Amino acid sequence: MRSHAVSSSSSASRSRLPRFLSLGGAAAGLALAPANADAQWTNRYPKVAGYGHHVYLEGYELPTLTAGPIDPAPSPDGERVAFASHGWIWVMDLASGVARRLTRGGGIDARPAWSPDGELIAFVRDDTEDTEIIWVAANGGAELGRVDSPGLELDPAFSADGTKLFYSSAESETRALDLWAVDIGSGERRRVTDAPGIELKPQPGERALVYLWKGGGRDRVFVRSGDSTEPRTLLEGSIASMARPALSPDGSTVAVNWPTQEGWELRLLNVADPGPSILLASGGLPLTPAWDPSGEWVYFAEADDGERLNLKRVRAAGGPIEAVEVTAWDWGAATANLRIRTVTEEGGAPVAARLAVVDGAGHPLVPDGPASRFDGQSGRVFFYSPGVVELTVPSGEVTVSAVQGLATPEASATVQVGAASGAAEVEVVLSPVWDARSGGWSSGEHHFHLNYGGPYDLSPDDLMPMMRGEALDFATPLLANLHNRFEDQDLWTWRHSGGPPFIRFGQEVRSHFLGHLGLIGIDDLFWPWVWGPGYQVYGSDDRENAEPLRHARAQGGFQYYVHPVSTRGMPRATPWAEASIADLRGSVPIELVADAVLGDLDALEIVCLWSDEVLTSQIWHLLLNAGIPIVPSAGTDVMNNFYRTMAIGTARVYAQTGAVESWSTYMDALRNGRSFVTNGPFLEFSVGGAGPGHTVSGGEVAWSLDVATATEVDRVEVLVNGEVAWSGEGLDGPGSRRFEGDLTLPEGGWVAARAVGGPARWPMMANYPFAHTAPVWIGSVGSSDPAVRRAAAAELLAILGVARLRLTAGYGGTDIPNLVDRFDAARERLEALAAR
Repeated sequence: MRSHAVSSSSSASRSRLPRFLSLGGAAAGLALAPANADAQWTNRYPKVAGYGHHVYLEGYELPTLTAGPIDPAPSPDGERVAFASHGWIWVMDLASGVARRLTRGGGIDARPAWSPDGELIAFVRDDTEDTEIIWVAANGGAELGRVDSPGLELDPAFSADGTKLFYSSAESETRALDLWAVDIGSGERRRVTDAPGIELKPQPGERALVYLWKGGGRDRVFVRSGDSTEPRTLLEGSIASMARPALSPDGSTVAVNWPTQEGWELRLLNVADPGPSILLASGGLPLTPAWDPSGEWVYFAEADDGERLNLKRVRAAGGPIEAVEVTAWDWGAATANLRIRTVTEEGGAPVAARLAVVDGAGHPLVPDGPASRFDGQSGRVFFYSPGVVELTVPSGEVTVSAVQGLATPEASATVQVGAASGAAEVEVVLSPVWDARSGGWSSGEHHFHLNYGGPYDLSPDDLMPMMRGEALDFATPLLANLHNRFEDQDLWTWRHSGGPPFIRFGQEVRSHFLGHLGLIGIDDLFWPWVWGPGYQVYGSDDRENAEPLRHARAQGGFQYYVHPVSTRGMPRATPWAEASIADLRGSVPIELVADAVLGDLDALEIVCLWSDEVLTSQIWHLLLNAGIPIVPSAGTDVMNNFYRTMAIGTARVYAQTGAVESWSTYMDALRNGRSFVTNGPFLEFSVGGAGPGHTVSGGEVAWSLDVATATEVDRVEVLVNGEVAWSGEGLDGPGSRRFEGDLTLPEGGWVAARAVGGPARWPMMANYPFAHTAPVWIGSVGSSDPAVRRAAAAELLAILGVARLRLTAGYGGTDIPNLVDRFDAARERLEALAAR
């Protein structure tokens, strides 16, 4: 075997990176191996004990940077209202509507709370890696105090007498979020609650403490009255993600926003008798309710159709909802308009892009709408531009960074913006390292959720600017459930087929115990969406995952296991680079092997936020080695109406379609494996003139691999039946490079190429670069080498055996003949393969 690299055009040049927030900043690169032993995604903020999926904690519980008002806090005199907007605290005079900026600097400020005398305002400051509580003089004076710890601090609220400040804190990563109180005068802190789960949003009254508790799959509004240490439940549900209680000034009533199947409601509950309730608002997504000091009004924030937050109020007695308009924004400093153009050549036509903009202090700057997002890997606030966008910015230095999709190295420009009339302008030139369209490649993202408990109620049209900014051609947002709520069912038949971009909804069937499934290209939903141990209604169902898989196949659909392999079942000290198949046996979805072996599975999601690419590939390789032609797919699994979320398309599949013509053309290429999956690098692979999804004869063949990347990648590999047949150094900077060589292939099996490792930074949003082609089959699709097939079948039998033990343990003594028969049939099939 011989090989060599030719035609190197790799460039190690770097665009100047923007400054990040002054109180923390983002790392320049992330380590190759995942730091979190539960998934591919790693937590940026301190972990909270007992919170299983930290991405939800960051998405649901941490503050949101918005262009409009959020977190309203009426002043004790009723003449002003404080709120968060653009990442700072503002105080608005209700009579004039003029909002004055109270805070400034690099930190992102949110959730203000007044002291009862109106002299102090406390708030949460977020440095993109941790949070703390700060209090300042309400008239704009200097910082007067703070509470900080190695853990998170959230949700300040003053005691009725103003001597203490209540808040939620984890104190350290070994603790849950409990309620604490700090004495304003002495600084002495004490823990108020110490129960399993997490406590949020304390509302101290003269005679009671109301707060939000989450744990054990349930969310509750609790009240503790008098000297009682045992809380009483006022309201209970599941995944009340954005719910926040607010206690009335007289302590008698709680206003709370709460989810239903039809949407979110704003209701009033009586503290003494919470059974009956009063409906104040419904049908939208009311956020962060707060009472005015008279108890007459309940204020809240709500996003409009353009994803801009607006301040509203409604009388506690009921009635029409009133808009509380900001008539003017007083920044307390000179400002100017900045017009940003993104192009692919100097002076060229504007192109859509993903932008991150910061001022001289490192504070994120965002347009008035649509909503901005927060990249939890880099700690950067980003938004999308159609090609030209205008922002109000403080005078001084402003740095603009831009990318488009995964193919453009980050480009940055720093400008000095003055307060002169007219708009300042800056042009950022994007230089792609790879042109998918010219090579006949179409990109797709097949696992994300349009709405999933976040602060925005998105419509499918909101995906268009995101897809254009990410150079994404096809997208299948998946309908999903939040326990007993089934999201976006009214959008099931919505399609955009005149693209690109092309959009069509799919479904995620979440049999948590057996494994989650993605179903796309189908017309009819599968019911039920959820079942298995742990569910109240369908917990003991003897229902196979094969049932929804066959449901999709009968409609000509495409079905796959999503986020199939994390490191949850591995020894926690074992990095993926050292993991053996034996380490992973307890991490594989219980029914995956049976479904693949019995021919009911089209694909595996190889690249995903929730799972690890290298580990998932090991299981995939076993199936391929057994002669089971499973193709790769990819999806971010982001909840797109979160503020804290990856960008859609940062995990994607490329399919060889030729011209981007239709869903059918694309799905044919995807289904037949003329594809590769990636979170950054690009691979164009050929063996004996055949590309992925095609066949090549065994024996001596020439191969070529074109690799391009907008960042860098450590190594490039050619795999034959899962073993590395050739390996070479990757690229040390943005650019492209061709690798070539010869291989002697066996008579059966498959060949593929992979690129892996290195630091991950924009345009990526992942832990480490990874790309993998679908297989080129030797001789025929599904062929195998006898010795390799026997070894793979033996290992799959071991995985199936562990899964069978997990199955029977999970169902306890429940009689499950259908599931048992399926596992028996898969075992017999694998035993036959192992014996051949």
